[in-house]
Amino acid sequence: MYCTQCGFKLDDGDVFCAKCGKATREDAPPRAAAGRRRLTRPMDEKKIGGVCAGFANYFDIDVTLVRILWLLLAIFTGVGFIAYIVAWIAMPAEYGPLTAPAAQRA
Repeated sequence: MYCTQCGFKLDDGDVFCAKCGKATREDAPPRAAAGRRRLTRPMDEKKIGGVCAGFANYFDIDVTLVRILWLLLAIFTGVGFIAYIVAWIAMPAEYGPLTAPAAQRA
């Protein structure tokens, strides 16, 4: 069996396509993708790169606590600096309505 949207080969028991997420049967349960959290860097809450604000939003904790913990990790282990740079590169930016780049506003 193949997905009707993307052509990905499916197993007989698959309810959703593993590649595009399209339901393969009409009796498939509704997906909860709209309520799922994403780990992003909010550009309207950032101080440097928005990494700490993104983790605070994802785990639903105070951003100041995340910044203090990340600073302690960076100072005492040195891993925090490298982890911050990796997270900065890996996490997608999330632009709010006021911080969208000029190309997106037009």
